[in-house]
Amino acid sequence: MSMPAKSGEVCVGIIANPVSARDIRRVLVNASSPQLAERVSIVLRLLTTLKSLGVGRVLVMPDKAGIRALLNRHLQREPASGGTLPAVEFLNMPVSSSVEDTFEAARRMRAAGVRALVVLGGDGTHRAVVRECADVPIAGLSTGTNNAFPELREPTLVAMAVALFATGRIGADEALAWNKVLEVSIGERRRDIALVDAVISTERCIGARAVWKTEQLSAAYLTFADPQCIGLSAIGGLLQPVDRRTPQGLAVTLARDGTDAQLTLRAPIAPGLLAEVPIAHWEPMAPGRAFEVAQAGGIVALDGERELPFEPGERVQLTLRPNAFPTVDVTRCLQLAAQRGLFHRSPSNH
Repeated sequence: MSMPAKSGEVCVGIIANPVSARDIRRVLVNASSPQLAERVSIVLRLLTTLKSLGVGRVLVMPDKAGIRALLNRHLQREPASGGTLPAVEFLNMPVSSSVEDTFEAARRMRAAGVRALVVLGGDGTHRAVVRECADVPIAGLSTGTNNAFPELREPTLVAMAVALFATGRIGADEALAWNKVLEVSIGERRRDIALVDAVISTERCIGARAVWKTEQLSAAYLTFADPQCIGLSAIGGLLQPVDRRTPQGLAVTLARDGTDAQLTLRAPIAPGLLAEVPIAHWEPMAPGRAFEVAQAGGIVALDGERELPFEPGERVQLTLRPNAFPTVDVTRCLQLAAQRGLFHRSPSNH
């Protein structure tokens, strides 16, 4: 277990998924995937920026894929004091090379008192972090296959915004944005969340976790729908866009055959893959209203990955919850920094 942050110490966590963007969708459509060296480069850019803006300690999730080994080489070359990197501590935890690592790292970082979490991964990695510590602000970096939730940004800019918030230069009321989740319940005992989309599949076994066959889908429930996104949420984005910050979501019913389709939509459900999606019906999702799945048996895919099988007779409900977790609003932080001159230095300080 990591030691709690000392009084006055600014501590930030980094969770970098070493295997994001390596699922079957990438193979099918020949999409690129960030290599290990690039992931380490992203982490180093985060570290140097955080250090230069007053973050003295950073906790990092360990892995067996090579991020830790490569990063340690850089750390060993760093001067013992006065260097360009903060104090970096890899969590002392077992590594299973599964999503359990993300769950455990998020829990430990929260307990250690990090002021924010920087997450490298796709929608599934960010969902795993939020599921474990929804009260710790996160800043996402897109390194997955379908990246509807994490925005594509230069890590330096993300680290600048995180440091502005973590060091108190910009308060939480201005630095943070609140986000919606879909709460999924199956019967009385199974519950989970989705940050972007929960999709109902007619399949009965999980198999490959990634979802890409639209002919097996019956409905999609979306927290937001951006026409510039890739993935199953693109179905809603090209049908009826819904902003991240509005309280509503979108429920879409797919046509099981062509007879009840109002229209057929061509949507980018994976990089380089446009799929024909027959649409039967769509409507707004009001916050707090439970939508019940009519299908008897199947799988609920959360943020693009098959997660929750259900049997005939089991009650499946989806409810949109606004203001569920905070993220660091990078755009707003940098705009406020410019307006207030937070990066200005007087000539005497040069």
